[in-house]
Amino acid sequence: MAGVRVLPASPNWYSSRCSDASSDGRLFGFAARHRVCLLDVSAAAPTFYGELVGHTERISGFAFCRCPGQSGLCASSSDDGSVRIWDAEALAPVAEYGLHQNAISALHWSPLVKDLIVSGDEKGIIVCYWHNRSDSQQFFPEPRTIFCLTCSPHHENLVAIGYKDGMVVIIDISRKREVLHRLRGHDDEIHCLAWCPVPGEERLPAWQDELQVPSEEGKFPNGELTQDTATKKGCYLASGSKDQTIRIWSCNRGRSVMTLKLPPTKRRGGAVDPAVKERIWLTVHWPSGRSTEIVSSSFGGELLLWDLTQPGKRKWTLLGSSEGQNHSRIVFNLSSVKCQDKELLFSISMDRDVKCWDLSALDCSWTMPSLGGFVYSLAFSPVDTGCLAIGVGDSMIRVWNTLSMNNIYDVKTFWQSIKSKVTALSWHPTKEGCLAFGTDDGKVGIFDTICSSAKNKPPQISSTYHKKTVYTLAWGPPTPPLSSGEEGEQPSVTLYSCAGEGIVFQHNPWNLNGEANDINKVIRDTNSIKHKLPARTEISWKPDGKLLALGNEDGSIEIFQTPNLKLLCTIQQHHKLINAIRWHHEHGSQPELSYLIASGSINATIYVHNLKSVVESTSESPLTITEPFRTLAGHTAKITSLSWSPHHEGRLVSACYDGTAQVWDVMKEEPLCNYRGHQGRLLSVQWSPVDPDSVYTGADDFSVHKWYISKQEHTWPPQGKKSIELEKKRSMQPKVKTKKKKKHIGKSPAKQDLSDAMNGDESVKEMLLEENGVSDHEGEKEAQEAEMPDKVSVTVSKDTSSSAYDHSSFSLPKPVVTEKATPVRKDPPKEKPTSDASLKKRKPRSLLPFSTFMDHRSKDELHADCLRLAACLKTKDNNEDVSPDLEDRIHLGLFTDRASLHKMIDVEGKHHLENGHPELFQQLMLWKGDMKGVLQAAAERGELTDQLVAISPMVGYQAWVWTVEAFAKQLCFQEQYVKAATHLLSIHKVYEAVELLKVNNFYREAIVIAKARLRPEDPILKDLYNTWAALLEKDGHYSMAAKCYLGASSPYDAVKVLAKKGDVTSLRTAAELALVSGEEELSANLSFRCAQDLLLSRNWVGAQEVLQQHKTLFGQRLVFSLNELLCKCLSERNPFDRKSPVPPCYHSWELNRDVSFFDMVLEVWQNALGMDTTQQATGAREQLRSIEHPPSTSNTHPKQVLFHISHDLTLAALSSHTATWDEAVKSILGAVTRSYDAGNFTLMQEICSIILPEGCDNLRHKLDSTNSQSMDACRSLEGFVAYGLLYDLWWNPPKDSFILQKPVLEPVQCPSEQTALEKSYISSHCSPEETPDRTAAEMDENHCTTTEICRCETESDSTTRSLYLEDSQSKLNGCKVLLSEEIAALQNTQRDIAEVQQILADMIRQHQQQRNNLQESTNGSTQESNLQQSSETESDKLCPDSSQLTCKDEVKEPITLPELTKQLLQAKQKLAEFPDNLKVFPFPDVLECCLVLLHAGSRCPPQLRQQASDLLRKHGNAGIYEKAGRRFLTF
Repeated sequence: MAGVRVLPASPNWYSSRCSDASSDGRLFGFAARHRVCLLDVSAAAPTFYGELVGHTERISGFAFCRCPGQSGLCASSSDDGSVRIWDAEALAPVAEYGLHQNAISALHWSPLVKDLIVSGDEKGIIVCYWHNRSDSQQFFPEPRTIFCLTCSPHHENLVAIGYKDGMVVIIDISRKREVLHRLRGHDDEIHCLAWCPVPGEERLPAWQDELQVPSEEGKFPNGELTQDTATKKGCYLASGSKDQTIRIWSCNRGRSVMTLKLPPTKRRGGAVDPAVKERIWLTVHWPSGRSTEIVSSSFGGELLLWDLTQPGKRKWTLLGSSEGQNHSRIVFNLSSVKCQDKELLFSISMDRDVKCWDLSALDCSWTMPSLGGFVYSLAFSPVDTGCLAIGVGDSMIRVWNTLSMNNIYDVKTFWQSIKSKVTALSWHPTKEGCLAFGTDDGKVGIFDTICSSAKNKPPQISSTYHKKTVYTLAWGPPTPPLSSGEEGEQPSVTLYSCAGEGIVFQHNPWNLNGEANDINKVIRDTNSIKHKLPARTEISWKPDGKLLALGNEDGSIEIFQTPNLKLLCTIQQHHKLINAIRWHHEHGSQPELSYLIASGSINATIYVHNLKSVVESTSESPLTITEPFRTLAGHTAKITSLSWSPHHEGRLVSACYDGTAQVWDVMKEEPLCNYRGHQGRLLSVQWSPVDPDSVYTGADDFSVHKWYISKQEHTWPPQGKKSIELEKKRSMQPKVKTKKKKKHIGKSPAKQDLSDAMNGDESVKEMLLEENGVSDHEGEKEAQEAEMPDKVSVTVSKDTSSSAYDHSSFSLPKPVVTEKATPVRKDPPKEKPTSDASLKKRKPRSLLPFSTFMDHRSKDELHADCLRLAACLKTKDNNEDVSPDLEDRIHLGLFTDRASLHKMIDVEGKHHLENGHPELFQQLMLWKGDMKGVLQAAAERGELTDQLVAISPMVGYQAWVWTVEAFAKQLCFQEQYVKAATHLLSIHKVYEAVELLKVNNFYREAIVIAKARLRPEDPILKDLYNTWAALLEKDGHYSMAAKCYLGASSPYDAVKVLAKKGDVTSLRTAAELALVSGEEELSANLSFRCAQDLLLSRNWVGAQEVLQQHKTLFGQRLVFSLNELLCKCLSERNPFDRKSPVPPCYHSWELNRDVSFFDMVLEVWQNALGMDTTQQATGAREQLRSIEHPPSTSNTHPKQVLFHISHDLTLAALSSHTATWDEAVKSILGAVTRSYDAGNFTLMQEICSIILPEGCDNLRHKLDSTNSQSMDACRSLEGFVAYGLLYDLWWNPPKDSFILQKPVLEPVQCPSEQTALEKSYISSHCSPEETPDRTAAEMDENHCTTTEICRCETESDSTTRSLYLEDSQSKLNGCKVLLSEEIAALQNTQRDIAEVQQILADMIRQHQQQRNNLQESTNGSTQESNLQQSSETESDKLCPDSSQLTCKDEVKEPITLPELTKQLLQAKQKLAEFPDNLKVFPFPDVLECCLVLLHAGSRCPPQLRQQASDLLRKHGNAGIYEKAGRRFLTF
């Protein structure tokens, strides 16, 4: 990781010791999720050293070894129960053990025993491990949750342990289960323990014993102390607790000697609300050598230095004298180290900052910011150069001033009003400090980052929210309706946002409170589009604001022109969701490069398209682009971000899910370097705007890296095993265990950061689940939420206990219950196993239990009831009120008037409700006639049933309707949506029922109801089909989605979704469906795509079947048939080539082998394809001429090259058929040069021999000699034919002719001068021991052997030899066309230009390297000497090592830039003097042909040999030709 600047992942929270510093003061490490981050702190500013990677779950403890000579060793513990030992300097694991069965909560490396590591887990188990001898011992002093532990620095066997309930225990590990002291005093969690660095317990004047008179319980904390207790000398121990106190303990006496209460310090930046319980983590640290001073944390992030000798209450001093030095949130860990003459203190906090303090000055030395979430977005300000905005998943934005000289980590943080993961950022193009952001919950806002009060100023938030995650933000020119205003009334640029629901909004930055506009409406109106628009996933404006690119979910990219967003073209290259689109910058020396657009998708391939021809096109209808300008292949996972270099032309960097960033040379389609420093998947990338050599990347490992291109050792992305290793690193991400959520209350708060709230849409859930940091605002609710499960459990238990009917309130005698249960026992035997629970449920069968109970009292009470009833009835006869007399005898209402009966029913009903039997209460109310009240009460309690709904019509129609609606709502809460819809249908609410089913994804049922109950033309039916289709399409059910689109009368969308899968059967079905639906153009495009896929599998029969359905593809049918015949000829001519794994599927055409290839093709066209008339041929030729294929390169697939060649040869065959030979020769030349450009020399020879078996003479006679262009093309074609013949004569002489040994023994070109074909020939024809450039001694020896054999030859052999020489010379005479004086001069001039341009490029690269060295060097004179040395080295490299004399002659004085510029200008002027007809068509290298002729030796005619020597002498001044031709010209 040398030379990499990193913003690391945030330290873990709620751990007693998850950070530590090495004893030599060089390294400081802290746990960050499941890794350990190491910083080099030996200098004035911290630097990133590396990471320790190996744990699979959250790290809970980390500690360095304190023994001399082992300062690089460290240990870490994890929630997975394992402890790992590391070599921090080498970043390598040393050992691992997993003796714990539970999550480890505390860890410490003994400061006295060099190989002892002590760890404790949540169940209270202590494990001591001696790693040098692999020995271990376990202790279980208390069955409590361990929060912290620390080993004594004075006695190797003492360990202090702090528990969750506030107890502190000191044990002696030399004697198992030996507890020395149980220290009781705290009443809440022990957060930290610290031993006094100085042994002894000398009494200090200001200290006071808190327990002068011991109580009965505390007299001997651990019983009688024996004389061999290992604490005779004693030592003080400090403890910090959640109860806001620090206690100093005496180990000799086992009691507290001092208590320090945290002062109510006022948090900077605002007062603390006294009504809110402050969240606190109290960590303590006892600096080395200071027995009377302790450093502790406080409420709001302040650090306090306590002077224990100070009298009075105020014993503390605040660290950090100036504003902003302190932490803003609670501090978790403190660790110190001696560095030279200073003692440095390191602190980690909830505010995600790592700080270093100078304890002598009590000031903060430096601050290292960190990140608590995925780095979703990076953006450099176009105005404030070097200002990098970082969007992080911890709901905060960082703005990093990367050019700051005083502080390399000058970072500002913005969190106000965000409250969700920041997924997109974009700076205003002209307004300084104006930063737009988008979040995971669909929010879009703008921050002012440079305002003086910006730190506390909330952002402007758009009133229009997206429904899902915001993917991209972009500033661009206003489009309608915003562009319709007058000048000055509208902003110059507006903000565009694209989100997960597939919509792009245009926000007015002057009025964010206004409603944003959906640009799809403008696109529909401008382009008259009626079919469904694709879901948008990416947006990018061309820097000049004239073109807008929209990436879509189906993989297409649409280009629109401002201001009305007219559709110019659609790029159909990707077939998966578009993730990134970037336009090339406009400030280069080549303006045409500004039309380059790079795009990446879920597929691993990056495509670059050149839209210059599209923009300049005058076509009214939008074009479709299916061929890329450049293809960048190498990544193995989806592309997440792209960035063009602002310093170079055609230089691109890509970020990928394979865990690497790749720099590309786009024009050459070559990789330049690959960065693999991240430990996770890359999500964002930006090229530095000020340094051409540096790139910034962000990943899901919670970090941002700045790395240098020149320092990377890899060129390609990882493949094979390396890719698997990176995948293993990503698989070690911590996994959220949802099953453990209930245990958070009984566990350490350290687990609370795993329960991060999951916001946002489902497409990013796989990333959001892996973020373990709690956002600053969400974390404050944890303390309140953690208590809720206890309350819920109490409520449930109450309901459970009262669920059975209980007679205790009436003091029901037991015998009565027994009598009621007796009949149950008399039931048949099969019902005897009835459980007690079922018996209890059968007890409250009576609807009137209270009345029944009152009638089963004693005889005296029953007699008293009779008397009371008689008195009441008597008063009733006298028309007096009887109610007061029966207040205590409600059950007598059964025998009196109706009012009394109602009172009795009310009492009985209340009793049923209290005992959990609402159905009995409802029956009583039905008897009473109060059904309306029953329905209302049941609806409010959510206890409506089918029976209540069935009897609700007795109350009335309105009551019935109201009851059904309430029951439907209740069923929805119970997730019984289909039943709820059925009830809504019963009251004729069809639309509501359909909407209910639709909202809850019951589309099939909703459609059945809609089609059965609504009119066929009702728009809701079409909406149902479209919505269901979109959902099915998202889930990959394309066939079902197509049927939905067809049901919605949208065949176009059905075709698009069927073609989305991209396989042969899907494309064929989609094409047929488009043809049936009348979309002929779309059907033709899909059929052509299908035919191309069939061609790749060598199925020409299937391809013709697909193409023959469309008349417009007749030209392509001709191309495919010629391709089939060409492939058949090539396979027949080379039967020994490697066979394809897929057997070919040819047509059974009758072929006439006696005629030329073109005549054979024309016969097939006429007989099999029905091309009878010249008019058909002319139409097909015009159709094919409108299709242009990109030039071939060495990276082009061979099958694609062969298909493009077939296209050119088809044009040639059609031209020959119509007797337009001028066009035919150009097409043949195009086919030959395409194979030559692709680097396939053998294919070029085969095509020449198949198409022109007799050469070009017959073709030349058919041309119009007055047409100079066709004659030039013919000359070029003759050159390539002769070029192939020349190499064929040189490398493939007759094997039975012995005379071949002489030319073979001629000197061969050295490997650096050979063509690709020559290299491959030599490697295949030479044995491993032989090399082409043999020494002179070997050649002489072979020559002698040849001479001896030749002497033994007969005269007939001599005759054969002379005949072969004559034949070779006659054939070589045909190569005169290659020795063109004017073409050699033209090529020489082009080489001069290329050579000067290469020197210029080398100078620029050397200057860049020198500037980088100058920044790293501090001595100017040394740099000057290095510069001189490097220039000498460069000049030395031009000379071969073999001949020193030649080297001295060739050394030239360094050329200055003006001289080079002058040479370049002269060469370009010379190039302009050549006729244009020489530059139009390509031609083989004339000097290369000269060298081959000279190597042919005696087979070359003397006149031709002399001509070749003259050309080589005149134009062979280039280094490679001069060296290769030296032996032929020095005679």
